[in-house]
Amino acid sequence: MRKIVSIKDCMKTFEGDGIPVTRAFPVPEIRDNDPFLLFDHFGPINYEPGGATGVPPHPHCGFEAITYLLGGEVEHKDSWGGQAAIETGDIQWMTTGSGLIHSELVTDKFKKSGGIMQGLQIWVNLPQKNKKVKPWYQHIKKDEIPIVKEKSGVEIKVLVGKVKNTESEIQTYSPVSIFDIQFSKRDQINLEISKNQIAMIYVIEGKVQFLEDNQIAHKGQIIYFDQSSDEINFNSISPNGSYLVLAGKPLNETIIRHGPFVTNTEGEMKQAMLDYQNGKMGYLD
Repeated sequence: MRKIVSIKDCMKTFEGDGIPVTRAFPVPEIRDNDPFLLFDHFGPINYEPGGATGVPPHPHCGFEAITYLLGGEVEHKDSWGGQAAIETGDIQWMTTGSGLIHSELVTDKFKKSGGIMQGLQIWVNLPQKNKKVKPWYQHIKKDEIPIVKEKSGVEIKVLVGKVKNTESEIQTYSPVSIFDIQFSKRDQINLEISKNQIAMIYVIEGKVQFLEDNQIAHKGQIIYFDQSSDEINFNSISPNGSYLVLAGKPLNETIIRHGPFVTNTEGEMKQAMLDYQNGKMGYLD
């Protein structure tokens, strides 16, 4: 079994129009977890009717951004023609590549009704050879996400990658796996994840125990594992739990980050800023 390296409390902060965020990284002590650049759990926040807005147009380049919406509705639009209404349970995978402008504003329906907004946002670095690919967009509806029913009371939502011979439709530029393992009773599960990939588990809801290390993690914490084995074993000691597994093969490349831009050199960063200023990432009203 893989051993636990550490269990960390995530940082509490705010983004956008006052949305509470639980951030695993980047934080002062952890910049990234190659190939992952950012992990945020936004919300839950209960909006009154007319109170929600969302995120207005802004640029990105050099990575892939994932939104897994746990509650609410937002509409994605980008300068390359991507557009979709993301509803509760949906997942979007946006490849920013050479650069785009996008917005994630709440739908008219959600703005009028109000309600609880909550979700996960994850950034995955693009390999240097793919940094300048044409931006594109993938949207998987809740009902199209493959589910593995491991045993009674345990379901694995295969958001990205492959587990137990079940594979997501999401196409990635490097090996990445993201699973939401949901328990409706106390139980344990074994997962196979290649040891050439790093692995983490974020506790969305519940409390989880790792028998091998005799350690417990709870809601809002993230668990980092070593790469000593292809197997992870854990036990939900809550009758209802939701645990997000993140795994990916490190790129081992130098990265330069400046706000929403990710490149491999300072020169490429200067060029990305010029591209944005000169309109090469497109426009979005």
